[in-house]
Amino acid sequence: MKTMKKLYKNLIIIAALSPLLLFTACEDFLDLSPTNSIPSTIAITNKGTANAAIIGAYNSVQNYYSNYYITLGTITADNVSYNGTLSQYLQLDQNSVSPDNAGTVYVYQTIYAGINSANSIIAAIGNVSDPLFTEAEKNKILGEAYFIRALGYFDLARGWGGVQLQLNPTTDLGALSGIKRSTLAQTYDQVLADLTKAEELLPEDDSTTRNRAQKNAARALRARLHLYREEWGEAETYATSVINSTKYSLVKPFKTFFTSPFLSSESVFELTFTSNDKNSYWNLWYPSTVGGQYTLKPSDALVAKLNDSNVGGTRKDIIQGSGNSVYGVLYNTVSTSTDPAYVIRIAELYLIRAEARIKKTSPDISGALSDLNKIRDRADIPDFDSSDKNVIIQAIEDENSIEFAFEPHRWFDLVRTKRVGTVLGLTNTDYWLFPLPASDILSDPDVEQNPGY
Repeated sequence: MKTMKKLYKNLIIIAALSPLLLFTACEDFLDLSPTNSIPSTIAITNKGTANAAIIGAYNSVQNYYSNYYITLGTITADNVSYNGTLSQYLQLDQNSVSPDNAGTVYVYQTIYAGINSANSIIAAIGNVSDPLFTEAEKNKILGEAYFIRALGYFDLARGWGGVQLQLNPTTDLGALSGIKRSTLAQTYDQVLADLTKAEELLPEDDSTTRNRAQKNAARALRARLHLYREEWGEAETYATSVINSTKYSLVKPFKTFFTSPFLSSESVFELTFTSNDKNSYWNLWYPSTVGGQYTLKPSDALVAKLNDSNVGGTRKDIIQGSGNSVYGVLYNTVSTSTDPAYVIRIAELYLIRAEARIKKTSPDISGALSDLNKIRDRADIPDFDSSDKNVIIQAIEDENSIEFAFEPHRWFDLVRTKRVGTVLGLTNTDYWLFPLPASDILSDPDVEQNPGY
C-alpha cells in the first residue's frame, strides 16, 4: 500500500527540455515550448500537405503513448513498481508528484501538441482547393483530426481534471493567456462533441485498418467516455456497437495480441511503429542482461495474481523471470523497437459493457456476467458467478486490473470509481489529479493549479 508524502510547495521555473534529459529510454522528443501553445509548422494547401498534417498529428499521439503516458497510468497504482532512483519515477510511484515532474510535464505538453495539430487541420481543411482531393478524403482526415482532439482532451481530463479548451490553432505563446480552465464536465462535453463529429465524418471500418481512426474507434472511445461519466445506458450502447462488429474478436491464447501483434483482431485502435520510427518503451521493462534498464517492475502482488491459475490464467505470459527478477514482456520487440501502443482493445469494450450493465438503474446481472466471463474464458480461468451486484462490480474491477496490467488503465480506473483511498491508501483526493506544469502556472495568472500543489 502506498503512502502519501508531503509535496513540494516551492515551484521552480525550468527550461522545457531540461527534465526530459533524465528520460533515456526514448530518444525522440519534441522541441516543446514551456506552455501548451505549440505552433503548427505545416501549411495545409493541398491533398499532400493535408495527409502530411494528419500523420504529424498521429505522431504527436505516438509521442506520449510510447513512453510516459503508460507510466502515469501504471506506476501510480498497485500493479507496477519503480525499480530505480530517478526522482520523476519515484514521485509517481509514491504518489508525491511535483509540478515540475518530467513525466507529467512531458505528457501534458505533448498532448497539447497533438491537439494543436488537430486544430490546424480542422481550421484549414475546408479552405483547401485541390481537384485531386475528394470530399470523402477531406472528411476522413477531418474526422481523424476530431478524433485525435477528442482523445487528447479525454486524456488530459482524466489525468488533470478540467483544462483550458483551445479549439483554434495556436501560433504564438500568448494565444492561451486569459483562457481559464474549464470544468471537468465542460471538458468532457467537448470530448463528446468532437467524437460525435468524428463518427459522422469518419469512414466505416474496413477489415484491416486499426492504426488510424475509423467509425468504430470513435464509438469505442465514446463508450469509455460515457463510462467515466457514469452514463451507463450510453456506455452499454456504444460498447455493444463495437462488439457487434465482425472486425474485432478476442484472440487466443492471450499472448497472441502482443507476441504476434500488429493490427490483430484484438485491436480497435493502436499506434504502430517501425524501425525508422521506434517505440523503445520495452527498454524500461527489460533487465540489463537483455539491454534494458529495468526501471518498471511488476509488483509482487501482481506477480502472485498472474501466477494464480484461477486469477491470471494464461495472462501470466506478460511476465518472465523468477524470484526478484520478474519482468514485464508486453512490450517485447527488443531487437526492433516496433511494439504498438495499445490504445483500445476489444477486451476493454466487453468490460465497459459489463460494468455499465451491472451499474445501470435496473442491473442486467446475466449480461454483465456474460461479458465478464468472455474475458475470463479467453484467459482460461473459471467462470465467475454471483447474484450480488457489489460482488460483481468488484470482480469487474479485479478483471480490469489483470487484463490491462501494463496498459494505462489501473490508476485512472481507481480515480474514476473513487477507490484510490481504499486500494492505495491515498485518501487525500487532491492528489488523485496530476499537477499542471509549474511553468504554465507561473507564466499565466489565469491558469489555476490543482488543489494541493
